[in-house]
Amino acid sequence: MLKRLFSSTKGAMESYNASFEPLFASKGLTSAVGNTPLVKLNRISDEIGRNIYGKAEWMNPGGSVKDRAALFFIEEAEKRGLIKPGGTIVEGTAGNTGIGLAHVARSKGYNVVIYMPNTQAPSKIQTLKLLGCEVYPVPVVPFDNPENFNHQAKRHAERLENAYWTNQFDNLDNRMAHIKMTGPEIYKQLQGKVHAFTCSLGTGGTWCGTSRYLKTQNPEIKCYVAEPPGSCVYSYVKTGGKSLERSGSSFTEGIGQGRITNNVAQDIELADDAFLIPDEESIAMLYRLLDEEGIYVGGTSALNVVAAVRAAKLLPEQSNIVTILADSAHKYSDRIFSKSWLQSKNLYEAIPDKLRKYAILD
Repeated sequence: MLKRLFSSTKGAMESYNASFEPLFASKGLTSAVGNTPLVKLNRISDEIGRNIYGKAEWMNPGGSVKDRAALFFIEEAEKRGLIKPGGTIVEGTAGNTGIGLAHVARSKGYNVVIYMPNTQAPSKIQTLKLLGCEVYPVPVVPFDNPENFNHQAKRHAERLENAYWTNQFDNLDNRMAHIKMTGPEIYKQLQGKVHAFTCSLGTGGTWCGTSRYLKTQNPEIKCYVAEPPGSCVYSYVKTGGKSLERSGSSFTEGIGQGRITNNVAQDIELADDAFLIPDEESIAMLYRLLDEEGIYVGGTSALNVVAAVRAAKLLPEQSNIVTILADSAHKYSDRIFSKSWLQSKNLYEAIPDKLRKYAILD
């Protein structure tokens, strides 16, 4: 019987056929940031005859791609003496950067104060509070208004002793996190066989840093900007920097900027082209990823995959296209899986009939 047990176990392991690299976070939570899997989207890849890969950033300890920038902000500030033990980290964020900062700050003994638009998913606010943050949801106003959430965060930091405003939109440590981490990981995971990269720009750190690294390794790699309605970055790229025109709005959160941030300004000339992705295509892809790939992600990730498919169609068959799966759908589920909410945004009809079974919330 023991022989039969070992025999059946061996067969199961062979059929599983997975490679394994032992990862050891010897320095605690902070050393668990990064090294996320690059997941092939099988059904979509088979359909278009190109290989679409998504960087599974929800597997970071704070649950999103923003953990990378959060780690760099705090550790670079420590190196420069800008924050001392027991100090306070302050940021203006749509949520994910704040969550990443909260995790890293908790592990290092810092306090955290967050300002955020009051239109963001309530679960983000709840998560930040559960992580011990002092949270200020404030009305949405343009960046040039002194009451913009970013400016309020800056003023709050200035009022405190031993505080550091991480300034994610214009702090180039954001971009550097992806030059040092995300870009090299992608390049190594595909053994240098990267033909295109695309993702949306919020602060711009992920797209710019990753694109900069990949282009440095191989200038022939195509890097495409992907943007939702309401973003000025799409028109900026399409007009060669002559226009900041923007129109419309999007259900996606944390992307679709109305200005060119300092992070974006460093590398936007690397863009080979830009895609404007309608919300209808993003929500349909979100449901398709769940149904066909078993991947549960938010609107930004879905938009990124739509853009990856567009990029793929510009390249030869069997090309490798990489995008960012920014975070999971958990923080947005009470909206994007609510039939009534989807109808209020005129998005329900954009979901294929066979996939509407997932819209189970009212």
